[in-house]
Amino acid sequence: MRHNRGVALPAVLGNHASGKLYMRHSSKQLLACGWLCAAVLSTAACSPRRIPPLTVEDLMEDRVTLDGVLMKCDEDPAKARQSSDCENARIAIERLAIQDYDPSVEKKRQEEFERLRAQLRLAQEKLRQEEEAKTKVDPYTLPVVPVDPSPPQPKGGGASTRTSPPSTNPPPTAGTATP
Repeated sequence: MRHNRGVALPAVLGNHASGKLYMRHSSKQLLACGWLCAAVLSTAACSPRRIPPLTVEDLMEDRVTLDGVLMKCDEDPAKARQSSDCENARIAIERLAIQDYDPSVEKKRQEEFERLRAQLRLAQEKLRQEEEAKTKVDPYTLPVVPVDPSPPQPKGGGASTRTSPPSTNPPPTAGTATP
């Protein structure tokens, strides 16, 4: 059969020996095949990606990771992610050990540490002094309480005008009798 635009269309979709036209695969088979392909693709997409082994340079730059890898390798080599990580960690340790020790860098680092420690000490001392000043009572900064002057004594000097000295006995407490 020919289409009017010159494209040939097949006249038979399947085996026409029996005289019937049919499709080679049923819709159920196509649907099952589609689901199978989707399952395979989703399984492949969900599988964890392979993490490349850590390089020696990466381990030399990140000391925390280096310590972690060495700890895993020392505890149980089977638990280590890859044996190449253990080898790279050991190589990184060796390289770090033989690196040239630069005393000027270490001296600068030590000076910076001392400077920061001195700043911290000063700040802590200042806080301590402020707290101490808040709790400490200074008698020279207390407010002055005026004292009432004693009553003026008459110049006559008579016995009736004399006042008796204050009693040195304490006041009686509740529930006690006075003698």
